[in-house]
Amino acid sequence: MTWWCTGLRWNDGRPAMGWYGRGPGRGERTSPLAYGQPLAFAARGERHCLGIRRAGRRTPCPTGRTVSGRTGNAQCPECAGLDRSFSVAADTNAGDPRTYRVYLAWFGTGLVKVGITAEERGSVRLLEQGAVAWAWLGRGPLMATRRTEELLRAALGVPDRIAHARKRSVRGEVPPGPERVAEVAALHARAAALEGWPESLERLECEVTDHAGVFGLDALPAPARVITEMVPGGTVVGRLVGAAGPDLHFADGLVVDARLLAGWELVAPGEGGVTEVPVSGIPSTGQDTAAAQDGLF
Repeated sequence: MTWWCTGLRWNDGRPAMGWYGRGPGRGERTSPLAYGQPLAFAARGERHCLGIRRAGRRTPCPTGRTVSGRTGNAQCPECAGLDRSFSVAADTNAGDPRTYRVYLAWFGTGLVKVGITAEERGSVRLLEQGAVAWAWLGRGPLMATRRTEELLRAALGVPDRIAHARKRSVRGEVPPGPERVAEVAALHARAAALEGWPESLERLECEVTDHAGVFGLDALPAPARVITEMVPGGTVVGRLVGAAGPDLHFADGLVVDARLLAGWELVAPGEGGVTEVPVSGIPSTGQDTAAAQDGLF
C-alpha cells in the first residue's frame, strides 16, 4: 500500500504527520513528531489530489488527478469545489445544527483575529492556525457566532483572517507570556463590554490559553527560509525544534509548510534520487511578500 502525506495534524495537543493509504484496505493514520529529533524525507513520484475528507472519512478523488507542487491545497479543482459546497468557512452550510464557539487568537504583538469553530473540535482549530495565545468569547448556534464575529470585526477593528506569512514572520520574536496574556485579556474585556451581542449566544469568562510550550517557541530560531514548492525527489534533512499551525521549524531556521507535503509519497532520502527544494527568505517585518501557498485562515 502507498501512503500519501496529508500534512501536519494536531492530536491531543501534539503534532503528528498524517497519512492516507492508497490501495486495498486504505485508511488514515498519524505519526507523532518529537522536538529535538532528526527528521528527513524526500518526495517521490507525483503529487496527487487527496479527494474530500468530511466527518472523519475521506472520499478518494474520482479521477486520481495530480496537483501543482506550489499550492497549499492538495485537491484538484473539482474536489476543492465539492469541499467548499458544504463548508462553514465558505458560508455554504448555514444550516449546521452544531454548537459553535467564538474565539480571539493572538499570533504576535498587535496581531489578533476573531474566529469561530465547532465546539466539538475543542482547541484544535487554534493549534491548526498557529495561535500562540487565545481565549473563548462565547458559544451558541452557528449564525449567532457568525453575527458576533461580524460585531467584533466592525466595533474593534479585529480581522477574521490573517495571512499565514505574517504569523510565521513574527513567531520567533514573540514577547514574554504575561504580555501575551495581558493583550488577549484586554481585548476580551473590550469585546465583552460591547452592546449588540446576539441573545442566543452564551458569553464565556476570559481564560487565556498559551501554546508556547506546545509549539516549542522557547527553542525556536527566528524563521529564516521557507520552502516554496515540493518537487519530485525534493529532500529535507534537519533537526525538528518546533511546530506551529501547519509549519515545521528546523534548527537552522528552515520552515516547511506541511500543507506543501500533502499529496506526496514521502520516503527516506536517497530513494529515487535527491533534489534540492526551492526556498525563499522570510522577511522580519511580518509583511506578506510570500509564495502562493501562504493563504488566509
